Amino acid sequence: MKAAIIGGTGYGSIELVRLIKKHPHIEIGTVVSNSQAGSMFSENYPQLSNIVDPILEAFNPDRICEENDLVFLATPSGVSSKLVPPLLDRGIKCIDLSGDFRLRSSEEYESWYKHTPVSEDYLKQAIYGLSEIYAEKIKTANLIANPGCYPTAATLGLIPILKSNLADLNTIIIDAKSGVSGAGRGLSLTSHYAEINENLKAYKLGAHQHIPEIEQTFQDETGHPITITFTTHLVPMTRGIMCTMYLSLKEDATTDEVQQIYSKFYKNKPFVRVRSQGAVPTTKEVLGSNYCDIGLHVDARTNRLTVISVIDNLVKGAAGQAIQNVNIMNGWDEQTGLEFIPMYP
Repeated sequence: MKAAIIGGTGYGSIELVRLIKKHPHIEIGTVVSNSQAGSMFSENYPQLSNIVDPILEAFNPDRICEENDLVFLATPSGVSSKLVPPLLDRGIKCIDLSGDFRLRSSEEYESWYKHTPVSEDYLKQAIYGLSEIYAEKIKTANLIANPGCYPTAATLGLIPILKSNLADLNTIIIDAKSGVSGAGRGLSLTSHYAEINENLKAYKLGAHQHIPEIEQTFQDETGHPITITFTTHLVPMTRGIMCTMYLSLKEDATTDEVQQIYSKFYKNKPFVRVRSQGAVPTTKEVLGSNYCDIGLHVDARTNRLTVISVIDNLVKGAAGQAIQNVNIMNGWDEQTGLEFIPMYP
């Protein structure tokens, strides 16, 4: 299958290119970048020279749909909502890596993202692409709303315990940290070297756009409205997300008992690895891979559970999960093209 990539010069796009290049059933088709149309891909990413070097094109829905079988959109929020409708109307399947189709409520989207929401007709077509949880719906989808990077780590880390009836749903705290690539390739004071190097800072306290996405998923999986405390931090590294999450248990439980819940829940999910008792995952151990590693600890003194969930924000948190969803949509083994050993050190 030929896959078009829209948003060709961003980090999500270049990660899609890296992964698709090794995929046995997908090849890179049209690469769209309105800002760089007419230039060679290697002018923006010299590492692609003599490997993958198409001429970047402007957005043309007719041409895209004539020459490709599916479309990945790796655009900023507020952009894909304008580009997806003409593509869907022409019958091509879309996988959107932005936040434009993740929230079912238009009012919530406008409030958190500060963009005009897409028409309800298109919003209703979107299937939330958390691969390990919604595979059955993904199989028949025409439009995938690929989850955000923080929500992927947070929801995979907490859903098993939230569905077990052990958790006090009113006590969820998520302490999340991300590498600088999560901010994208655009220049800003936030990602300026002198500002981020040897520095650690919290940002968007109580105002991060991934909050309603996480709460929506938790409510879907538990049947109860859930409000979380979610604090994000920027750390001086390129890739990786770690979510350290805390919640109170309604009854006494041991780490071993909770670990059994998680191991059973993810038994047939190859990209989620539940660590053995006492093992705490690190971001380096999933670098460049599509894995989500989870560590667990119950503090018997406080009867609180700590969950550590780590992913590579550009792979499992973006491009890798997008390809995992395409595998599911096409009935291929979901590991196809994604069986990378994490890069270490």
